[in-house]
Amino acid sequence: MDEAKRPAWIETVPEAEAEGLLRELYEKEWDTQHQLVDNILKVHSLHPETLRAHVDLYRTVMYGRSAVTRPEREMIGVVVSAINRCHY
Repeated sequence: MDEAKRPAWIETVPEAEAEGLLRELYEKEWDTQHQLVDNILKVHSLHPETLRAHVDLYRTVMYGRSAVTRPEREMIGVVVSAINRCHY
């Protein structure tokens, strides 16, 4: 099974069952290439406010003003993910 489509072992709300705020957040974070919401975000589905906070933090860290360039930030992310054996 494709790693991106493997279900998380943490209980999540499927896209088709999302309602209210969770549905809105899923729609904003929909991955058009893979036709899904990434598991790294879906693990927050039981508490949508944490999903919103996760996305806000990620965008601030990756796109906010910093002396660290965007490519450097991506390289740091790749190295940390490799060390953690994380496919994200």
